[in-house]
Amino acid sequence: MGNLLKTEWYKLKKDRSFRFLTWMLFAAAVLFPLIEFDNGAPGLPAVKDYYLESVLGTHGNIVKLIPSILAGFFISGEYSMGTMKSIVSSGNSRVRIYFAKLMVFSAGTIIISLILPIFMTGASAIYFGFQDMPEWTFYFQTVGLIILYGAGFASIMAVFSILFTDSGKTIGFLLMFFIFVDWPLQLLAVKVPFFEPILNHSVFKLIYDILIVDTLESMEVATLVVVPIVTFLAFGALGSFIFQRKEIK
Repeated sequence: MGNLLKTEWYKLKKDRSFRFLTWMLFAAAVLFPLIEFDNGAPGLPAVKDYYLESVLGTHGNIVKLIPSILAGFFISGEYSMGTMKSIVSSGNSRVRIYFAKLMVFSAGTIIISLILPIFMTGASAIYFGFQDMPEWTFYFQTVGLIILYGAGFASIMAVFSILFTDSGKTIGFLLMFFIFVDWPLQLLAVKVPFFEPILNHSVFKLIYDILIVDTLESMEVATLVVVPIVTFLAFGALGSFIFQRKEIK
């Protein structure tokens, strides 16, 4: 398993899409706060307000959409290149192969998800001053939750990435799925009452509660932590089950 992880990590570091996405987000994190200097408004925003509105306000889309592009190239792309067939024929079990790829892909998703919370917050503090920083407890709580939800969504992306063996189809489907999934789920919850608690306790709904983690009760915070972990394990098991039975050409 260790060799598989090292191999997948090496491939992730060399993956052009991963490097492009990380550098693109890093550039946005450093340059985007500069817009505040040119908007004509008097004074500069407090870093804690900027973190809440501009960083956490966009993190949901970053966690769901940007890694979808990586999933298409890092996982589905290996089918078209024939790499997946070589990996499967290496003698390692498919379960170990799948979880090694899932763990490294999740690590890549987490890295992508943390660029804005870390570097945009740091850049805004340098530009605006360090006087009004977010509370450290709130900051580390939100960063920890972003890590968990990044892994949770990565496990969902991985399942669809092995179903579609073409990177273009995977990217297109995942982007459309995560952009439009909220509306049909909410409609289904209205039409089917017993589905509402399922939606309310899913990663699709709870990811938006990271913004208000400091106002939640202890049980609500526990739910916020447990749900992405359960999602990762459940979709990891589902993905490995599908991968074991998938014909690889």
